[in-house]
Amino acid sequence: GMMISLIQSNFRGMGSGMTPAELGFGLHNRGEAFSLEDGHPNVYAPGKRPFHTIIPGFVTKNQAPVMAFGVMGADMQPQGQVQVLSNMLDFGMNIQQAGDAPRVRHDGSSDPCGGCMTDGGTVFLESGFAPAAVEQLISLGHRVGRDEDGFGGYQAVRWDAALGVYMAASESRKDGCAAAY
Repeated sequence: GMMISLIQSNFRGMGSGMTPAELGFGLHNRGEAFSLEDGHPNVYAPGKRPFHTIIPGFVTKNQAPVMAFGVMGADMQPQGQVQVLSNMLDFGMNIQQAGDAPRVRHDGSSDPCGGCMTDGGTVFLESGFAPAAVEQLISLGHRVGRDEDGFGGYQAVRWDAALGVYMAASESRKDGCAAAY
């Protein structure tokens, strides 16, 4: 058997807007965060790589493969991947439930393009959180917002060695698919 995690990403919008006719797919614009200003931390230079959040994930246990997965969605990718794993490890959800559960997104952090957090940012919640949980976050001093978009898109394939089967999960926040056979 084999599991892989692939994440397609154009970065901003439709990427560079260029599609090589002989290839038929659009090129990304991941170099957007580079600067041409001398002395800038992100100045374009040999050996440097552009900032990105592409993090297809792979989980192992005792050096054996368990799951290939990923959460698409810019800064939501690392936040979403931790939440999906926490849903499975801490709350006992299966791979479909872990992806379907409501998510939290923090916006307003410092960023590699020069933005510096000054006010703690905002914790955005998807629908599905209990009102008491929202009230508790506010009472702890968090700025809480509601949002319908920007919570990523998740797919996973998990190998269950005890059962000898692959399981696949895909959620409805974005287009995508997970396949196992």
